[in-house]
Amino acid sequence: MTEPADHPLVTAVKPLVDAMGAELLDPGQATTEDVVLAWEGVDVMAVRLPQLSESLDHILAAMERRHGMPLAELDRKAKQGVVRTLEARGAFSVRHGVETVAGALGVSRFTVYNYLNRDNNTKSE
Repeated sequence: MTEPADHPLVTAVKPLVDAMGAELLDPGQATTEDVVLAWEGVDVMAVRLPQLSESLDHILAAMERRHGMPLAELDRKAKQGVVRTLEARGAFSVRHGVETVAGALGVSRFTVYNYLNRDNNTKSE
């Protein structure tokens, strides 16, 4: 991006853009799918949102950083918590989401479905 990194708008939104796994662009590089952000009527930057599958990978990496270890090394209760968080964030609406999460957790797809079913049964009781 050619805009100065210290522009107040860039400074304000960069943590959010990074957390989403999005990309900052010069507004001239924006396509119709990008979000152009303006400051006082002047286009300052554009944000290219990640594809859903990329977002899932980004979310999994962030969860590993938060836990301080690979997700596969977590205990069962922590893995169930990860699945709950991912479900709340829509991870399982992504194609192959269950398989991707199962791989990251070091469990089978069946186990992920069991975690999801357990949570859904608990909510309905």
